[in-house]
Amino acid sequence: MSSPSTPAKRACDSCHRRKVRCIGEGTNPCKNCISAGLTCTYNAIPQKKGPKGSRAKVLSELRETQRQSQILTGYPDELGFDGRPVSSAFIRTPGLLPPGLVESCVEFFFGNLYPSQPILHRQRIQDTIMSMEHSTEAYCMIVALCACVMTQSNMSVPPNVALHGDVGQISNVGLGAVLLEESIRVRRGHDYIENPTLLSAITSFFYFGSYFGLDKDNTAWFHLREATTLAQLMGMHDEETYKTGDAIDCSRMRRLYWLLFVTERTHALHKHRPLTLHATIHPPNIDEDISERPHMTGFLQIVNLYKPFDDTFISLWNKVRTNCSPAWLAQLQNQLSDALPTYLECTEIQAADLKTSQHWLRMMVWQLCVSQGFVSSMATDNAMTFKYPIEISRDLLAVTHQFSQQAMEVHGVGLVSLGFIFSASYQALYHASFCFLG
Repeated sequence: MSSPSTPAKRACDSCHRRKVRCIGEGTNPCKNCISAGLTCTYNAIPQKKGPKGSRAKVLSELRETQRQSQILTGYPDELGFDGRPVSSAFIRTPGLLPPGLVESCVEFFFGNLYPSQPILHRQRIQDTIMSMEHSTEAYCMIVALCACVMTQSNMSVPPNVALHGDVGQISNVGLGAVLLEESIRVRRGHDYIENPTLLSAITSFFYFGSYFGLDKDNTAWFHLREATTLAQLMGMHDEETYKTGDAIDCSRMRRLYWLLFVTERTHALHKHRPLTLHATIHPPNIDEDISERPHMTGFLQIVNLYKPFDDTFISLWNKVRTNCSPAWLAQLQNQLSDALPTYLECTEIQAADLKTSQHWLRMMVWQLCVSQGFVSSMATDNAMTFKYPIEISRDLLAVTHQFSQQAMEVHGVGLVSLGFIFSASYQALYHASFCFLG
């Protein structure tokens, strides 16, 4: 028995209502509430004991009361896929994403990244923003979009946007990292895998872009594979998928598939990764929207640049296969050299992406020629000589002077070879020098 000076332990509201022994300390969430998926509170005024009732019925009433409370506070879908209220760990951070920041990030995306990532629709994105208050999926996608813009492109926050608390004191990239953590944390309380949607696949792609911008290659690759897996679960690789459904959604799904196709190949070459997506569907319709024709022209050209890098090439690149024909590699090198027209009918940002990607891919083919033992100082084909990297490097460096600094710095994450421009140039010079000296 407790002494008169020792205060009696008080049961939390839920345990008191259910007439069960409260396993808690009076301040921390008790074990019963954690197990039942209830919010542990101590708000009720102690009353006299009443008759016992059905504990199961009381538990259902408590869950329903808390669910209704969450609806009134603006989070009607904060219930887990098992029907239980989501843990407070998944509740959104109030004030973290002011409307002005969302608007600025969306405008930046459409003004700079959209030509290389034409996967969003302006009106649909506004509808998504409007549904953020009652949709976890919409909230996570918009926050991921903002995170990607901030981390990958280092967009500056407009001075008229008031940020929440200490967030206003950190860098643009730091803010992007905070937004990325928020989106991923909240998404853990939402079941996006069993019934994937276009929004969930795009969200995973933006996670990839954000981690790529933060130089976390392994985590970036994980989320890229998550995006490609969601795409396959939705049947984006099957042309039959696009014969029914909303026209705009089908259009964006098709574009997302090809963007993932290009991005996966870029990283397969850069990091020796395997492939999951293949050219199994038709390309996007270039005349779908006449106002987007320049964007789509450039987008299709980058897709065509990467199409030759199929399972055969990647298997050789990853040393899964060992034998190939020098004539086949020489043909691929010639195909890359002639792949782009002299005048590119696309935006400057896309042109920078295309030109640097072209020369970077030439470098990758030459490196495979080296590993296969096909390079020789006596070769009649210039692409099979030790001097060829110098030619690639010269062409690559010349490209950097053709475009503005903004066009070189702001690029679509699907065309990440721009991020490897200096690496490719260094590799070219290193290989050439080593071969001449060695």
